[in-house]
Amino acid sequence: MSTAPEKLQVVLVTGLSGAGKNSLLRTLEDLGFETVDNPPLDTLETLTSQAEQNLAIGVDARSRGFSAENVLEALKQLRQHDRLDPSLVYTTAGDNVLLRRYSETRRRHPLAQTGAIAEGIALERELTAPLARAADWLLDTSALPLPKLRNLVEARFGATNPGLTVALVSFSYAVGLPPEADLIFDARFLKNPHYVPHLKPLSGLDPEVGRFIEEDADFAEYFEKVLNLITFLLPRFVQEGKKYATICVGCTGGQHRSVYMVEKLNIPLAQAGWRIGVTHREAPKFLSLREGSVDPGKG
Repeated sequence: MSTAPEKLQVVLVTGLSGAGKNSLLRTLEDLGFETVDNPPLDTLETLTSQAEQNLAIGVDARSRGFSAENVLEALKQLRQHDRLDPSLVYTTAGDNVLLRRYSETRRRHPLAQTGAIAEGIALERELTAPLARAADWLLDTSALPLPKLRNLVEARFGATNPGLTVALVSFSYAVGLPPEADLIFDARFLKNPHYVPHLKPLSGLDPEVGRFIEEDADFAEYFEKVLNLITFLLPRFVQEGKKYATICVGCTGGQHRSVYMVEKLNIPLAQAGWRIGVTHREAPKFLSLREGSVDPGKG
């Protein structure tokens, strides 16, 4: 009995200038994708029809014939091809972050008509807003260092075998919710190692911190309920046709409780055969704390 040919992944990468689109394209290229940046929109059909390997296409407001409506129409057409598996990725970041990045690189914003970077950012955000709403993956790089960006992209697009990829992410509520989250669990009610002097500079990666958190009378029951809910939902995500699930655990500083919860969840989920990627979003802050340079806040 013959099997259906494996579909080619076609990733349309768009978003705000300075939000990491080029870094994402380079990571996809390292994963074996053929990459094309900024082709005219009317050439997408030709590019994809001739593709012999996974394809990543950068699309932004500089593209000839660009409009959000044209991009969405092109995506709709690609989704009608049986041999293609298209998706839309939108990279974003806060205005202050984008302004700082442009200031550091001294580059001109492509849409800044008067040279004012803030004007270009606002215009591009308005022009691409429908794409942000329609994206299969909305990736906020405001607090995301390049190695973590690569990890997330590799977890989502690097797998060669079919099935569901599960991203486990710890984060700080003080920094903000991960916009890519499918499920969010709150660990802020657990005992906080931040207030124990010898544990404060450590993280949820340290056994001492883990033992302290597990001493909380509510931890075992909470962990079991979270794990049971996740294991209940993941097979149903597969039935629904989802290919990626991002499960986030937050605490105040993203250093102790959320990190430990994510690490502990990873073990039974991986043992159950799920393909797991683990990211600790605030890791650069709490790891540098050990060197005495940064205080990420409370636990």
